[in-house]
Amino acid sequence: MRLFMHKTSPNFCTQPISDGSHRVVVSLGSNLGRRIINLHTAVTALVKIAVSDVGCSAVYETNPVGYLDQGKFLNMVACFHTQLQVRELLSYLQQVETACGRRRTIRNGPRTLDLDILLYDQEYVCYRDLQVPHPRMWQRGFVLVPLAELLPDTRLLGGETVYQLAKSWVATEEVRYVGRFW
Repeated sequence: MRLFMHKTSPNFCTQPISDGSHRVVVSLGSNLGRRIINLHTAVTALVKIAVSDVGCSAVYETNPVGYLDQGKFLNMVACFHTQLQVRELLSYLQQVETACGRRRTIRNGPRTLDLDILLYDQEYVCYRDLQVPHPRMWQRGFVLVPLAELLPDTRLLGGETVYQLAKSWVATEEVRYVGRFW
């Protein structure tokens, strides 16, 4: 598998494949420890379960949401195909978070690594511990801005595209471009 960063939407993120794999979009965030290393570690873990290339957005720095007494986050989004079912994927992502030192003590609190499933094919999933599409992704600039790099034409609730929603966040300067780590 190749890992690459794109300024434009990679084709595999928008085209279904017929090998039985699932297109997955995951958000990555970190605000404790060596934040960029934590993101790199997470992307490396995603490559291990991917059956396609892994496309990654740029990295952005953002203010915390919810619990405000914590440091700024580095955020990005990755898109890939996997053979894992959605519950298996959730379990794997939680194992990666734990391996990177994540401790769940304060809701929306500081964390070494936060991995969220944003999209899983075109499916709607609703469990007590998992909702896909992620229920608050349309309200979060730290998700929408990097997601717009990979899937700008994807329509969200209300019919607006990811790109249209992301534009309003860029204007607020609450989502600051950091760069690409490869």
